[in-house]
Amino acid sequence: MLVDSHCHLDYSDLSNDIDNIVERAKLNNIGTMVSICTNISNFSSVKEISQRFDNIYCSVGVHPHAASEEGQRSPNKIIEHCEYKKVIGIGETGLDYYYEFSTKKDQKSNFLVHIQAARETGLPLIIHSRDADEEMIDLLESEYMKEPFLGVMHCFSSSKELAVAALNIGFYISFSGIITFKNADDLRLIAKEVPINKILIETDAPYLAPVPNRGKGNEPSFLIHTAKKLAEIKEVSYEHLSEITTTNFFKLFKRAESNF
Repeated sequence: MLVDSHCHLDYSDLSNDIDNIVERAKLNNIGTMVSICTNISNFSSVKEISQRFDNIYCSVGVHPHAASEEGQRSPNKIIEHCEYKKVIGIGETGLDYYYEFSTKKDQKSNFLVHIQAARETGLPLIIHSRDADEEMIDLLESEYMKEPFLGVMHCFSSSKELAVAALNIGFYISFSGIITFKNADDLRLIAKEVPINKILIETDAPYLAPVPNRGKGNEPSFLIHTAKKLAEIKEVSYEHLSEITTTNFFKLFKRAESNF
């Protein structure tokens, strides 16, 4: 069995066909999924999906793209939503300097609020980082020194330096279908070096469909292709990779209950 640790089941590409999406995931041995919140205003959507399906959990947070519009000034609202028992993580949050749909100042402020929410709830952060490696490293190291918190670098496609910094504070690294892409040699080298007991896998559906489905809309059932490629990279069996990444998921997201 596998766990899709990060997907967006509330997005219309998936929500409009959610019953079939979930059934196909089941047929491909995807036992658990996490539907990720990107805005406080859409939390009700991810919550509703998690209420419909026993094996689907959710998070609460504001994506860096929405930091200027919906960024939080205090952790109170995030913490309030964490009272729902199927909220297992905080995010996704972080920094995205590639698109910079929100100002860097707003992104940083929003991120720091999420870090505080993670500290107060004990739930892990789900971190998005793109073209912001240096500042992300500085923030993670300095904030962790002040008071520790848990987390995962979602859909990792950044530098080795950021991977090392995240691992040094006990974070997990989550790999998506990007590791199957032809031009992802550098990322595959990083994946090879990350300790297997610190690896999660995800689809980030409906984005980033792995080879051989690249170019199509992504969905949780496609996670098997990422898992097979990662097993090849780590030189372990698919079965071992499945088992260890599932174990890792439940170690990090302790609020989730195993459905296996």
